Amino acid sequence: MDPRSLTPVLRVLRVCLHLLVAGLLALAALRAATPAAVTAAACTGAVYAVGSSLRPVRESRPAATLWLGVLTAAWLVLLAVAPDGLWLAFPLYFLHLHLLPVRWSLPAVAATAGAAIMSYVRHGAPFSPGAFIGPLLGAAVAVATVLGYQALYRESERHRRLVEELTSTRAELAAAERHAGTLAERERLAREIHDTLAQGLSSIQLLLRAAERALPDGSPVAAGHIERARRTAQDNLAEARRFVRALTPADLERGSLAAALERLCGTAGPGPRVRFSVSGTPVPLPTPYEVALLRIAQSALANTVRHAGAGRAEITLTFMDASVTLDVVDDGTGFDARSWTPSPGGGFGLPAMRSRAESLGGTFTVESAPGQGTAVAVALPLRTPASRPDPGASHPSGTAPVTTTVRTEEAA
Repeated sequence: MDPRSLTPVLRVLRVCLHLLVAGLLALAALRAATPAAVTAAACTGAVYAVGSSLRPVRESRPAATLWLGVLTAAWLVLLAVAPDGLWLAFPLYFLHLHLLPVRWSLPAVAATAGAAIMSYVRHGAPFSPGAFIGPLLGAAVAVATVLGYQALYRESERHRRLVEELTSTRAELAAAERHAGTLAERERLAREIHDTLAQGLSSIQLLLRAAERALPDGSPVAAGHIERARRTAQDNLAEARRFVRALTPADLERGSLAAALERLCGTAGPGPRVRFSVSGTPVPLPTPYEVALLRIAQSALANTVRHAGAGRAEITLTFMDASVTLDVVDDGTGFDARSWTPSPGGGFGLPAMRSRAESLGGTFTVESAPGQGTAVAVALPLRTPASRPDPGASHPSGTAPVTTTVRTEEAA
């Protein structure tokens, strides 16, 4: 519960407490009807009024403790000259519990109840069980009320903080989903432009060059048109390539995949210590390979930081003759990988990583057990050096052979 919503309630309770103290002081003075009782009641009321109106008493615990001590002393004087002053013990219970720490307030309440009982006996009133039960019962009610209210307030504050954290987490998740969607669309557009427009424009240039060479002599008009068409295609091809470079993930623009993964380890934030290593001889990878491996590493490391409770994690990029592999291993709590299923409210990270790997003809495996950490492994196949695609080419799924693409682009 927001503390600001309690302000009107606290204000009403404070006014009620002031009225209760004033009424009980007036009752004690009128019932005693002696100058000493009236004077003691007036002094007690003055101490209460001055202290409750001072800002230091409301904001400083030492000042509140001093004021409460003076007020209690004035009440004890009133108690000595007016038997009905014992009724003032009830609002004093609440003041003790509100202004003092628990380790001091409970003994103070017990002492106040004992003083009220002793006053009743001292003034020679007829003995009855109510003389003892009344102050003690009032003290018990006050303690239960204040402590119960404090417990409810702490619970409401905890609930409020949880709601705020949930709201913040939902906003962060929505922002992350929007960012991921933007990146996915950028990658898709880069692939589409490279595989369709760029390749088509390269082919048009080759055809126009062939047509230019096949023109008979004495055709200057047709040759001029073909030259202008070829230059237009060349300019648009350069523009398409600029689009592809602009749509490449920013992490891969500043260097190789290994450099991007090393930067990722350095920006993991609070959590496990992350180490990156490369095994084998690095070779140029197609852009879809680099994007997929980087995104899988980001997702796996995010799972490690959020859920694993790990102290250490390691990312290893391994280049082999026929494949490139990425391993993300941590020493966290782990989980039962054999029986794991996505939760209704989340758990999309692993299926998304698997989908990325399998869309490129690779494999994705997860090894984990409770208390034994987690290992995520991705393997993507590599072609032989003679036919390995250039780093700017997309995966050859449903497209022309990459070697033809390279020759086409070089010819342009």
